[in-house]
Amino acid sequence: MKSKTIKIGTVHQCNCYMGSKTLHPLVSVIDLSDSNLTQQNIKLGFYAVLLRECRCGDFLYGRQYYDYSDGTLLFLTPGETIAIDNCLLPQKGRMLAFHPDLIGCTSLGQNIQDYSFFSYHKNEALHISAREKQKVSECFDNIREELQHAIDCHSKTLITKYIELLLDYCTRFNERQFITRCEANKKLLTKFEKILNEYFEADRVKRNGLPSAEYCADLLQLSPSYFTDLLKYETGKNIKEHIQFKRIEIARQRLQTTHKTVNQIADELGYSSVQYFTRLFTKIAGCSPNEYRHPN
Repeated sequence: MKSKTIKIGTVHQCNCYMGSKTLHPLVSVIDLSDSNLTQQNIKLGFYAVLLRECRCGDFLYGRQYYDYSDGTLLFLTPGETIAIDNCLLPQKGRMLAFHPDLIGCTSLGQNIQDYSFFSYHKNEALHISAREKQKVSECFDNIREELQHAIDCHSKTLITKYIELLLDYCTRFNERQFITRCEANKKLLTKFEKILNEYFEADRVKRNGLPSAEYCADLLQLSPSYFTDLLKYETGKNIKEHIQFKRIEIARQRLQTTHKTVNQIADELGYSSVQYFTRLFTKIAGCSPNEYRHPN
């Protein structure tokens, strides 16, 4: 039987649903151990940062043997549906909920898209150490303490700054997780290179255009955001830059191993004109395609 989806559009509705007191209509810190959650699907109308302290079902959240296991952070966005199951039923943990209206016209509102982990899949959650969990808890406490204060003209500024600080710490911890997953990341990058090689060898560029982050991430069974962050962390390049260098690498190979003309190679690799291909090749390789093929 398909589970019913309950829509919770506001922070106040969330507080009522979870049995928590509303101290501010747009933001709340909820203790999950005191909540009245039941198994069902919930569609949120606000952002949420969920700190789980239970190890039940960690495989659902992508924890591997090389990850920390003292806590797990999940990041949810407005419009997202979360399945409340045995792993999220009253456990030791907390949830920060904040409505988009809270961060409007603030630096957090302008930069919220930079916190890409909000777009990760559930099995790409952030697994944190005891020290990191303590820092997250301190941030939750700071927000909770400010919520205890009567709302005034400073409330929005202080609360959003505390949330921004929390998310900045999460960015640091997320980058640390890429470090502890170094070997696994290398294997993913090897698969990514294979995907690109097969794509170009099959001459799919002329039919389908250049491979996108979404296309590559799907084949790697990753979210586009996680894949993009992984690639940027490991190589220092985004998907567009990486593919650009890959095309030049393939062009070099074809210039050396085939008799195809520069025009043919440029066309096969999806360049709009041979002039653009030549300029880009010269910029990266330090010489023109013809000079590369026939060095002095």
